[in-house]
Amino acid sequence: MSESVSVIIPTFCRPDGLGRAARSVLAQANPCAMKIELVIVDNDPKGSGLAPAQAIAASSAIPVKIVHMPEPGVANARNAGLAASTGELIAFLDDDQEAPPTWLCELIGAMGFYEADAAFGPVRTRLPDSVTLHRDYYSQFFSRFGPEESGHIDHYYGCGNSLIRRSAFPSDEPFDSSRNAIGGEDDLLFAQMEDAGAVFAWSVEAWVWEDPLLSRATLNYTLKRAFAYGQGPSAACASRSPINLPGIAFWMLVGAGQAVVYGTVAAVLWTIGAPHRARMLDKAVRGLGKVFWGGPFNLAFYGSAALPG
Repeated sequence: MSESVSVIIPTFCRPDGLGRAARSVLAQANPCAMKIELVIVDNDPKGSGLAPAQAIAASSAIPVKIVHMPEPGVANARNAGLAASTGELIAFLDDDQEAPPTWLCELIGAMGFYEADAAFGPVRTRLPDSVTLHRDYYSQFFSRFGPEESGHIDHYYGCGNSLIRRSAFPSDEPFDSSRNAIGGEDDLLFAQMEDAGAVFAWSVEAWVWEDPLLSRATLNYTLKRAFAYGQGPSAACASRSPINLPGIAFWMLVGAGQAVVYGTVAAVLWTIGAPHRARMLDKAVRGLGKVFWGGPFNLAFYGSAALPG
């Protein structure tokens, strides 16, 4: 496969994470001498990522484009990176992730071998030693698991650690700006691609590390995110044109059942202090998200809501 590839790293007030992620892209193995470019999108209105990005560009052997998108929002950042990129293949790496040297080759190889429009890989969490309470739960929460073997998949994952064929995007600005603050812009995109007949692939070998902020390794954060993740299936059905009412009803019923069953189990486990109590509570909260989705139940994690202060 000889296509050119653009690796896009959206960043928001994380200069250290940006440096780690970008350096891992610059260290990618390239045995086929592919044309690779790095696109860094600083989504902080104050431009806190511009100086680190410029330092990265100054020492890079591959082209580095620096984009300042001052209007905060996860969809804005992704759309801006895509607009600035030139590659036929678009890879996304988050600014809290780090890729091993073979990452990009593995993703591209999987896309070519399985003739896919998008390819995804695992995410492995790295937590600081100071995180001890609910450590296993947090490690699982921030990780991405998939099939044990590479191959075609009938569903999709998130944008972080993904490769997408440019021709498969439905438009020049495929990420829905209505999701700027709440996330899920990638789920809506991949659902739209799925409706259009896109082929998805999974590469076991294309894994990356994820280093979550210490402030996120708390139940206050993860349970809110679990609620938002739970909203995904119901919200995806609501975004269909025409709206998928049977699908919404199905997921709301599933969510209600999960909330009751897992909530009961979580209450018992919490009473006896069982190790997996946080995981059961997470599942119950995801069930609630399927029931209470959209409108006043949307939680803001990105954009202006994430600005310091």
